[in-house]
Amino acid sequence: MTGRILSPEEIAVRAGRADPFLRLPDATVFAEREMRLRQRAAGHAMREYLLFIADVAHAQHELLQQLVALQLPDVAQVELAANAGVPLLPADVFPREAAWREGLRALLDKLLARTAAVPALAMLATLREADDAHLDMQAQRLLNGVMLGLDLGSAPLIGAALQLHWVRLVSQTQAAHGQARVVPFGRTDVPTLCPCCGSRPVAAITRLGAELSGTRYLHCSLCAAEWHYVRIKCTHCQNTKGIHFQELEGGTHAAQAECCDECGHYLKIVHMEKDHQVDPVADDLASLTLDLLVSETGLQRSGVNLMLLFGDPEPPPDPGGP
Repeated sequence: MTGRILSPEEIAVRAGRADPFLRLPDATVFAEREMRLRQRAAGHAMREYLLFIADVAHAQHELLQQLVALQLPDVAQVELAANAGVPLLPADVFPREAAWREGLRALLDKLLARTAAVPALAMLATLREADDAHLDMQAQRLLNGVMLGLDLGSAPLIGAALQLHWVRLVSQTQAAHGQARVVPFGRTDVPTLCPCCGSRPVAAITRLGAELSGTRYLHCSLCAAEWHYVRIKCTHCQNTKGIHFQELEGGTHAAQAECCDECGHYLKIVHMEKDHQVDPVADDLASLTLDLLVSETGLQRSGVNLMLLFGDPEPPPDPGGP
């Protein structure tokens, strides 16, 4: 007797699972990230950097509590995006407004008041004095994944301000249209990218809860939204063949790299059932050794963490050259 092999999606449906597709960020997203970063920093080889990013998350949390009015998409734009199967707030083209730069400068002011490290102070002060054109250019490069001319030193701070801005955008858009019973965010044509802003995930997370036990979500590197993505399926090429996992020996098994032999990419996955406090951004940073281990096999990282970019930037072109 022969039968057709079921896809992961069909298995989930037949098992009676009704996992919510989308989980939007709430007001505590940065506070929870800060807590996890400080927890992971204890005795870590990257302790100082993890604590610095914890300070960044602390500033993000404080600023997120402040009301900042943003220009939100209207119902016609919501319907247009839904009909086209594209994200409503695409990071590469959605107008950022001056509010994101104001958020960056407010974040830098908070960090300047907290940070004692002299090198960090100099970098923070330099970025604080940068003009609007420079900040917008750095933001555009970062959002589009362009390494040419990107300042890797200040990129995490630019990224932190953009995260703050997009979390506000997603939250305010949901609140505005939810009252009118309009669903602003839903499934899009590219399931491996964030359905809210179109950004790549930083990592995946398996969550716990009344209806979420073991459910995998991809966590957006920009707006912190999470969308359901079935397990044992490549988050880059969507293949279900040739999937295997790597992890560090002697670890807690809370963080693994899901590797795809078909396309040669990997994405980390963190498991709440192994550690209830895991955070995709924080645990991705704290498991850098796992990236080094996997990269030795020739696999490429598909996720992006705005708090620590991988790769070497190309030097900017000579203004006096051809």
